[in-house]
Amino acid sequence: MDNTEGSLSQLQKSFIIGTLLGDGYIRQAKGRKNAFLEVNHSITQKDYVEWKYSVLKDLTRSGPKSRKGNGTRVAYRFFTKQHPEFTKMMDLFYKDKKKCIPDLKLDPMILAVWFMDDGSRCGEENVYLNTQQFSKEDQEKLLESLREIGLEGTLNKDKQYYRIRFKTSSISKLFGIIENNIIPSMKYKLGYDPVET
Repeated sequence: MDNTEGSLSQLQKSFIIGTLLGDGYIRQAKGRKNAFLEVNHSITQKDYVEWKYSVLKDLTRSGPKSRKGNGTRVAYRFFTKQHPEFTKMMDLFYKDKKKCIPDLKLDPMILAVWFMDDGSRCGEENVYLNTQQFSKEDQEKLLESLREIGLEGTLNKDKQYYRIRFKTSSISKLFGIIENNIIPSMKYKLGYDPVET
């Protein structure tokens, strides 16, 4: 049964876009009218998944569960109900079942969730978004979206793939934009010590 009641809040929409830029995945079951979102991270990021669940709780039927994957990896994940908004987002973010980048206007929540999913910091001057899943052309579009909010980056070749590297001059601005939306267990990505809970 589809959950067609109620529209998503702006915060939820931004949150979902950030998740799709990162590790989130939308799909539509055969014969179903609408799509749903899967949130799936390592069990080591349990706090992060619980936070994501709290944002989308009204769109789900049950909370996150752990699941053993291949090898030693244990995933922690949940699924939303089907919803027309997810179907619209699937049409924007997927071509031939492959994730792609539509025209985007980034906001602090989109950027924060994207960074918590795919951001990394190496030393003081190297901050990346691990965008290797996207084509070089799509990554150029992402760089343009970042430029529109005053953040400069380049494409950094990582083996045979590219990923986004922020210019040193933009790092403090990036952190200023996202800091208030970064949850305590993910502050380490900003270079802070983890906060004990």
